[in-house]
Amino acid sequence: TPKKVNPVKIEFKKEGELTLYKSDSILSKLDIEIAETDYETETGLMHRTEMQDSQAMLFIFPEQNYRSFYMKNTYIPLDIIYINENKKVVSLQKNAKPLDETSLPSNKLAKYVLEVKAGLSDKWNLAVGDSISFSRQ
Repeated sequence: TPKKVNPVKIEFKKEGELTLYKSDSILSKLDIEIAETDYETETGLMHRTEMQDSQAMLFIFPEQNYRSFYMKNTYIPLDIIYINENKKVVSLQKNAKPLDETSLPSNKLAKYVLEVKAGLSDKWNLAVGDSISFSRQ
C-alpha cells in the first residue's frame, strides 16, 4: 500500500519587526521572518500552509537588482512587494496564485522583497513610493 505523505508544518520564526509607512503615517507593523542565505531565499514560504496577517517574510539580497519570484510549491496566496535599497516600495505583484510558476518580476531594481498574505497591500492602500523600516530581534 502506498504511504500517505503529510505536508510538513513549518513554524513561523519571528526574526525581526517591520513597519510600513505612507509618508509619516504607519500603515502596519509586522513580525518578519528573514530570508537571506541562498537556501532561505530559494525556499521562501514554500511548503507552508498557513501564515497570519501579522506575519511576513522579508528577503534581503546582497545587492540591488531586477528580481523575479514565482509561486512554485507555495500554498498561500501572496502579495509580493519589491523594495529598493532606500527601503522604498518600487512595485507590487498582488494576489499571486498558489502553485503557479508564472514569473512575477519586480520591473524595477529591488534589494528587498516582502511577502504578505494576498489582499493585505490593498487593505493597507500600499503604493509605490511607500517605505519600510525593520529591525532584527
